Amino acid sequence: MINIGQEAPNFSLPDTEKKVKQLSDFRGKNVVVLFFPFAFTGVCTAELCATRDDIATYNNANAEVLAISVDSPFTLAKFKEEQQLNFTLLSDFNKTASKEYDVLYESFSVGLLGVSKRSAFVINKDGIVKYAQVLESAGDLPNFEAIKNCLKELN
Repeated sequence: MINIGQEAPNFSLPDTEKKVKQLSDFRGKNVVVLFFPFAFTGVCTAELCATRDDIATYNNANAEVLAISVDSPFTLAKFKEEQQLNFTLLSDFNKTASKEYDVLYESFSVGLLGVSKRSAFVINKDGIVKYAQVLESAGDLPNFEAIKNCLKELN
């Protein structure tokens, strides 16, 4: 379990252009990490489109948004294109980051195993976790107001 005040576990994951990104690449910026179950599903699409539509808030808070799912980079590339998402999507196909952050469902819908729980983490410029929310229900959205308030406190 990830706790507020601890150093955020680093990860190395491919983005939609098949370039490997590490959390440590973003030191010096605040980072909002959003784990989500699957691209092209209703609640995930709503969550990421809301983030897209509010990207100025994150930019103004010197925050990079990284959205992570267990989908392949190819699926995420199509999703990013269709939804015109303006932030980085990362593929945790091998489930390494989801395990590190302890955000995997034991069993998801229709018996699927190894699906990321909808989760939100705010990591400060020094790599320390300042906000953590792990949702048990995939139908719930992260508390965006709490995320934004956390970012305000960091600036």
